[in-house]
Order: sequence, then structure tokens, then C-alpha cells
Amino acid sequence: MRPRFQADADFNNKIVVGLRRREPAIDFRSAWDGDVIGLPDPEVLRNACEAARILVSHDRKTIPGHFAKFIEGRPSRGVVIVSQDLEIGAAIDDLILVWATTDASEWVNRIGYLPI
Repeated sequence: MRPRFQADADFNNKIVVGLRRREPAIDFRSAWDGDVIGLPDPEVLRNACEAARILVSHDRKTIPGHFAKFIEGRPSRGVVIVSQDLEIGAAIDDLILVWATTDASEWVNRIGYLPI
């Protein structure tokens, strides 16, 4: 099964919009669509997990630590951290590559970093 994604509140929505335009088949929920705006990181991780989605964030400082604690108690669908320095087009390319070439099961309890 192809990965499904959930953006957190700090993720650049221009990337989400660009992904949807470029690859309409991708299942990528914005922070707004996922109702995660204003939630603390552990709740965002829980929300993504319960929706069977990989969390996508720019937050390299706090998400990895929260993720490590989260997977101590239950499995997660995974996390992708996208560098804020990565240009929007390159971020879109890399996320489409992740979506097209990996299976959702490969991301369970895994954290990945972009650029690739």
C-alpha cells in the first residue's frame, strides 16, 4: 500500500498544494484538513497514527524526541522530516519519490529525513 501523509502545523502548505497539483493521486492531508493545528506534538503523532498516516514536518528539534517516546508505547506509521532549507520544488520531488517507491509498511516506527 502506498504511504499516506499528514502535515503538522509547521509544515509549509505550499508544498502540500504543490504535491496535490503535481500528483493528484497522493493522499496528503494538510494540517488544517487533519485538524492538528494547535495540538502538542504527542497529540499530532497520535492523530497521524490513528489515521494510518506518516507525519511530515519541518521540526527537527522536537518531533524526533517525541517520536522516540511515542513508539515506546505503541507503533507509529512513521515520520518524515523535511529540511526547511530544501526548495519547495525539491521537497515536492522528494516526497513524490517517497510516495511512489516505498510501501507504507516500510515506514512503521521509522523516521526519515529529506533531502534524500
